[in-house]
Amino acid sequence: MSQTVKVMETVLRDGQQSLIATRMPIADMLPILPKMDQAGYHALEVWGGATFDACIRYLNEDSWERLRQIRALTPNTKLQMLLRGQNILGYKNYADDVVETFVQRSIENGIDIIRIFDALNDVRNLETAVKATKKYGGHAQMAIAYTISDFHTVDYYVDLAKEMAAMGADSLCIKDMAGILTPNRAYELVSRIKAETTIPLEVHTHATAGMAEMTYLKAVEAGADIIDTAISPFAGGTSQPATESMLVALDDLGYTTTVDQNVASELADYFSPIRDRFRDTGGLNPKVKDVQPKSLLYQVPGGMLSNLLAQLKDQGLESRYQEVLEEVPRVRADLGFPPLVTPLSQMVGTQALMNVISGERYQLVPNEIKDYARGLYGRPPVAIKPDILHQLIGDEIPITVRPADLLAPQLPEFERNSAPYAHNIDDVLIYGLFPEPGRDFLGRRDDRFYDVPMQTISVSF
Repeated sequence: MSQTVKVMETVLRDGQQSLIATRMPIADMLPILPKMDQAGYHALEVWGGATFDACIRYLNEDSWERLRQIRALTPNTKLQMLLRGQNILGYKNYADDVVETFVQRSIENGIDIIRIFDALNDVRNLETAVKATKKYGGHAQMAIAYTISDFHTVDYYVDLAKEMAAMGADSLCIKDMAGILTPNRAYELVSRIKAETTIPLEVHTHATAGMAEMTYLKAVEAGADIIDTAISPFAGGTSQPATESMLVALDDLGYTTTVDQNVASELADYFSPIRDRFRDTGGLNPKVKDVQPKSLLYQVPGGMLSNLLAQLKDQGLESRYQEVLEEVPRVRADLGFPPLVTPLSQMVGTQALMNVISGERYQLVPNEIKDYARGLYGRPPVAIKPDILHQLIGDEIPITVRPADLLAPQLPEFERNSAPYAHNIDDVLIYGLFPEPGRDFLGRRDDRFYDVPMQTISVSF
């Protein structure tokens, strides 16, 4: 019997997040969901990451209602989300009571699989989310944030995978957010992790550097159970490899897949005009579709590239894009080689941008970078050099405990502060995770002018 390779479709989350900064409205998704439910995917990634924030900040949508609507139209397919461990969907650590409640409500609103990662691979920041996922009946997939440095060896990743499996992970994921996992490294990593663990292994990469298809094929050859792809209109560049292309390649090589290629073709036909609309209105920057082999040097993930371009465009500084990219690996080295994944990717990118624009490195330092240096995000992979540490936080001594251990329960305060706007616990969580945009959204929702036509809502950067 041939090896079966399952496919997780990313177009509704990471595919569109990487190419159009998560600006696809629910109105574009609803008509095609029944067809996606018939395709035979292992799962649909539909939520988490930046979708929650983008819904309330840019699309005038209730993030929870989006999930409920998707769930109602996909009864036969597992729904998956991305969770940033103790950061949930934000950019800082939240108290354990907030993490557990958010996980509970995610599952109760329709999520089946929660991919849980920590930007520093500090497993202490995963414990609460994993326990909550299993407590409320979800599938806890623990993800390894993949990066490259002298510290990040194959042995390091294998030991991390074994530790995650021992913590109760239902499956594992090698999460290559920057598209820097080479084919040979993928084969070695997958082979060794599969030899040391017994749970399913998923591989996630991006097409940024132009080698993702080769990486997937070698990962599958080594025994990977699941790969992440995006339907072709939202594939390539800073997104994932195209679903249809991978299905054809795997079939030709003798592997068994569960996705109907005819249905996949219909999905591509549906999403093509949506992609064209974003291209015509400027929401899809052509640069994010470019092959960028230098990403092997910069290690900048797809979502970070599209958002960085959007920020520079808004400020009229697109011409300095290359300078900022070149500063990113220097900042990363200064900070102890953290993987460039949310929230560290945004933090390192912002610091690189400030260094370039100000003309003096670390003249301006965001509070988030200072908190990172204080240990409030977890342990840096490599100790920050003393001179850089002093430049960032002076004579302060970084903490060594799990950051969330310093946080008192936060949910009661969120409930009090959101009382004028919140109708239920889901509203409280909207406010708690994103106070200002959450308050604005909840206020608009109750305003008599809330029911504006969807076509009047801007979806450009």
